[in-house]
Amino acid sequence: MTGWHGGQRFSPELEIQDGVGIGQNGTIGCANKVVIGRHTIISYDVTITDNDHAYEEIGVPVMLQPLIVKKTIIGENCFIGSGAKLLAGTVLGTQCIVGANSVVRGEFPDYCVIVGAPARAIRRYSAQSGSWERV
Repeated sequence: MTGWHGGQRFSPELEIQDGVGIGQNGTIGCANKVVIGRHTIISYDVTITDNDHAYEEIGVPVMLQPLIVKKTIIGENCFIGSGAKLLAGTVLGTQCIVGANSVVRGEFPDYCVIVGAPARAIRRYSAQSGSWERV
């Protein structure tokens, strides 16, 4: 499948792995690549996208400006809380927890609790201590 936007050609690749659960009213915007890892649970009203609209050209409507496209990857065993927004270029490691209504952009390592707008990691599991620790 291919698509066009503002003279750009896209070949979207959406990969939803085994055991993924997706709640009601979710949106996945895919112009390049979105991966949702095995056994991830996505609550209701969640948005996941791999693209943003450019806005730098003054006098040109945003919808006519190029898309900025970056892969978005969600690791295995993650939980995405209701109303969360995962923006273009977000990469979540294994078993990350995203709090409700968080706005997430960036890369987060395995076993993080991520909350806020903009979101940041507030806890991470430490194999050394065997417990969740504040970041």
